[in-house]
Amino acid sequence: MHRLLVHAEALEREVADLPRDAARHLKVLRPKPGEEIELFDGCGRTRRYRWNAARGVLDAPLPLVCATVRPFPLTLFACVTKGSRWDWTIEKAVELGVARIVPVISDRCIVRLAPGERTAKAERWRRIAEDAARQSDAVWLPEVLEAVDFPVALDLVKTCGRVFAGALTNPPPPPLLAAVSRELPAARSLGLFVGPEGDFTPAELAALLERAVPTSFGPTILRAETAAVFGLSVLAAACARS
Repeated sequence: MHRLLVHAEALEREVADLPRDAARHLKVLRPKPGEEIELFDGCGRTRRYRWNAARGVLDAPLPLVCATVRPFPLTLFACVTKGSRWDWTIEKAVELGVARIVPVISDRCIVRLAPGERTAKAERWRRIAEDAARQSDAVWLPEVLEAVDFPVALDLVKTCGRVFAGALTNPPPPPLLAAVSRELPAARSLGLFVGPEGDFTPAELAALLERAVPTSFGPTILRAETAAVFGLSVLAAACARS
C-alpha cells in the first residue's frame, strides 16, 4: 500500500489536505479509482483514505489509528560519512526505530561542512528519513538534527540515559549486548555513538568515554555505517526483550 507523510491536522479531515511534497508524490503514483492510500503523521497516527478519481481527492477515510506504545527512545550519534554511505545509515536507522539522529563532525571526518551548509544538508537528510519511514511502514519519524561538532555532541550525550560507544581499548571492553543488558533495566533512554572512517582521535575517545559506556562490536573492524547498523540492531533487540 502506498503511504504519504502529512501534517497531523490532515488526519482529522474527511477530505485529505496534502502538503506539497505529498501531493506531488501522489501525482507520481497515479492511484487507481478507489485505491486505498495510507496517510501518517510521523507521530504514531495513521489513517487510510480512498482515491476519488472523479474529484481528484482522497476522501472516504477509515477510522484513525493511533499507536498505543512508542518504541524505546534510541539516539544515534554518528560521525558523517561520505556520500551514499551516510544516506544509507539514515535509512537503516529509521528502519530500526531510532527516535533521534545526531550527525557529528569530528576531527577525522572526511566530510567537512561549513556552518552555512548544515541547514540545507539537514533538510536533505530529513527527506531521506521521511522516505525511509514511508517505505518501511514506520509510524514514528525520528528527529534529524543539523550536523554538530564533536564537543557539542558530547554535551548532547548528557540528554540520554546511557550511551554506548565502540572502543578499541586495552583490556577490551565488554561486548555491546552484555553492556546494554546491564544498563537497560535502569535506563530510560539509550544512545549509540559511532566514529568516523578514521576513528576517533585519542583525545576525542578519552572525552567520549568519560560520558559513554565503552563496548566491543566484535573481533573485526567494522565500517562506520556497518557499526551503526550493528549497534542499533543490538540496542533495538535488547529493548524489545525488556
